[in-house]
Amino acid sequence: MNGAINYEKSLQYWADIPPTVDGVLGGFGFISEADIEGSELFLKSLLSSEASPSTKMALDCGAGIGRITKKLLLPNFEMVDVVEPDEKFINSIKQYVGELSSKLGMLYKVGLQEFTPVRKYDVIWNQWVLGYLTDKDLEAYLIRCRNSLSKNGVIVVKENVTSSGKIEKDLTDSSVTRSYKQYLSIFKKCNLKRIKQCKQTNFPNGIYPVYMFALVPKELETTNQEQNNSCNIEQNELEL
Repeated sequence: MNGAINYEKSLQYWADIPPTVDGVLGGFGFISEADIEGSELFLKSLLSSEASPSTKMALDCGAGIGRITKKLLLPNFEMVDVVEPDEKFINSIKQYVGELSSKLGMLYKVGLQEFTPVRKYDVIWNQWVLGYLTDKDLEAYLIRCRNSLSKNGVIVVKENVTSSGKIEKDLTDSSVTRSYKQYLSIFKKCNLKRIKQCKQTNFPNGIYPVYMFALVPKELETTNQEQNNSCNIEQNELEL
């Protein structure tokens, strides 16, 4: 699988994509509102839990033009750092965010495979970006994120998963889509435990299922670990 991922090819692909919502969502800009609504519900449930993370500092990984930063994280956190390897995207973030740009922190122009967090984060948000990392680099990256969490901090992963249960490759942008079970295996290897998960709703038929996972270090397990089924995920969906 890892042979399907070429970091230079991915960068070249995104270099040709316009810095717009439709561009960063691969022509599916019309799903942005439903996507943010689903993420907002998920985030609010984490922030209202008994051992909730603080709302001081969040990190948006693979931020693109800052769609999630603007619509989800900045309204809920005092400061947001972003990581984005594409130069035109990261240069457009402040303008796109607009009046909330004063709450932007560091803008890191680097790929996640090379990124090492240097701050403590309350929430680290990863969405539609982990398919651009090899398994080895993804595991190393998640471990670095795990080690940079604040007290009660949470890593959120929101990604497509395959309906087939197998890895599917996209040679156009040099990415892969993993299965649900493959993500669980990777989380386990990284000593991360799911405290909550949901399947995104109100997306059009014919696209990949999208799952949200909230992850915490196993040594910092909270009293809210048994929230896994709180979004009414059916068992057959869990067995993808």
